[in-house]
Amino acid sequence: MEKIVEQGLLYDFYGELLTKHQRQVYEGIVYDNLSLGEIAQEEGISRQAVHDIVKRCDKALQGYEAKLRLVARFESIKEKVSCINELSERFEHEGQTDRESYTAYSVQVKKLSSEILQEL
Repeated sequence: MEKIVEQGLLYDFYGELLTKHQRQVYEGIVYDNLSLGEIAQEEGISRQAVHDIVKRCDKALQGYEAKLRLVARFESIKEKVSCINELSERFEHEGQTDRESYTAYSVQVKKLSSEILQEL
């Protein structure tokens, strides 16, 4: 996963666990695409302090994910829902109405649904 996307996802799930100051600095880097210097000037701290805060936040967010695995579960569930959507579209477009096709479709959807429920 691209680093900035990963940072954004981790922040979306665990950002509230950071301090207000950490959130402001981290949002500047991840969401606002500001430079270390711009954030440092805005916050009244050094560039090195901004760098250190970002590194600490990255480490904390990755630590939360290592323990809680919320992002991993989210990605897995998202992938399974996408598979269900693809199966549904294929079933609808092929226009198959025979019992065998419906049963195969139903079995696949039930399997994916069951996997999703186990992850929740």
